[in-house]
Amino acid sequence: MDRRTVIGGLLAAIALPRLTVAPQAAVVADDSVTTVTLEAFADTLIPGAKRFPGDVAVAGAAAGPGGADVGYLQLLRDSRVKLCWALPELAVVLNMAAAAYAAGRLILLPWGVPPMAGLTFAQRTAFLPSLFRTSRSDRLIWILLAVLASIAFDSAAHLQTAEAIRNGHPGLKFLRFPPPNADGRWRFERFSYGRQLAAAHPGTTTGGSPS
Repeated sequence: MDRRTVIGGLLAAIALPRLTVAPQAAVVADDSVTTVTLEAFADTLIPGAKRFPGDVAVAGAAAGPGGADVGYLQLLRDSRVKLCWALPELAVVLNMAAAAYAAGRLILLPWGVPPMAGLTFAQRTAFLPSLFRTSRSDRLIWILLAVLASIAFDSAAHLQTAEAIRNGHPGLKFLRFPPPNADGRWRFERFSYGRQLAAAHPGTTTGGSPS
């Protein structure tokens, strides 16, 4: 069982029983409102530079790649995560919470932009912690979506790592993740502690796994 299976199972167990929209009513997860909203969520957690003029999802609060650049939506829509059908409703809930936050503080949101994306970066960072409060019954959903943003950035979990590096995945490139050997495997000639701490078990296979 890999990490995507574990995360997908946790999301299904925690998030889906709380959602009220049937899968058949939310099969279109690739709409622009959902995309912009969830990219704004990811960009707030891992800020980056605007990708193009008029990019409303990315606030442009930092240089370099951010949460919206690294395949976050592709990870959420991955069939192994099994969350694709729920993304539109999650975007609706996120926008309702952002709109309520803005209304409570007399923040004027721009017309025609999802409320989450309409907040400035400072307002987004002030708003987002409210989703993680213990008083919210759905807090675990947002915590897990936040974790997935980090996973998309620092490990490109929806891709094979060697493929992601070969194609210049922004997060792995920013983190200077080392490329694999010519055969697509990672081997390290030097011990990280400067010396070998233990001998390999005699039953270890050539692939590095115990027999």
